[in-house]
This record gives sequence, structure tokens and C-alpha cells, in this order.
Amino acid sequence: MSRWEIWNLPKNFDQEAKDHMLRLVEDRILAENLSMQQACQAVAPKLDVSWHTARQWTQQARRDGHTHQHEPEDLVAEVAKLRRENQELHDTNELLKAESAFSHRSST
Repeated sequence: MSRWEIWNLPKNFDQEAKDHMLRLVEDRILAENLSMQQACQAVAPKLDVSWHTARQWTQQARRDGHTHQHEPEDLVAEVAKLRRENQELHDTNELLKAESAFSHRSST
């Protein structure tokens, strides 16, 4: 068997891997306002899948009605949660900057 034939052997992915990829694609479409193709191109390499395969899985899931759709209430709650987390991280960064400046002055 040549290297090309080995490279192109079909890989078997279980349903859990396909569902994970679908969630990542749908989340990327929603979060970054990407097209399906752009989202598949961004997500697929991370999961060792061609973007064509990712697009086929996404299209099939949409036809079957198995998409990971967010309800508006879910989005509002998630945005609020992410804003809180963002503020906490911002506060932590400010604290670390202040400590770093204080530590630097103390050592000189």
C-alpha cells in the first residue's frame, strides 16, 4: 500500500465526535457570524477532519434537525455570564499589574 493510499484511508468517527464538531461549528457561526464554510474551515483542522467532511456532517445534522440551536433566553444568560467572567478577569489583571509594579519598586 502506498503512502498516498494509507493517508487517504477513511477514518471512523463515533457519533460523539461528530456531535462535538457540530457544536463547535454552530457555536463559531453564532459567535463570530461566520458562514458554514468558514466555520468548518476553522474547526475541522483542530479535530483532524477535512473541512469538507465537517461541512457534510453539519449539513446532514441540519437536514436531520439535530442542530445545536440556542434559544434567545439561553443567549442572554450566556452573555451575562461571559460579561461577569470578563469583568473578573479584567479585575484580576489590574490587580496583578499593580502587584507587579509594587514588587518591582520594592526590589530596587
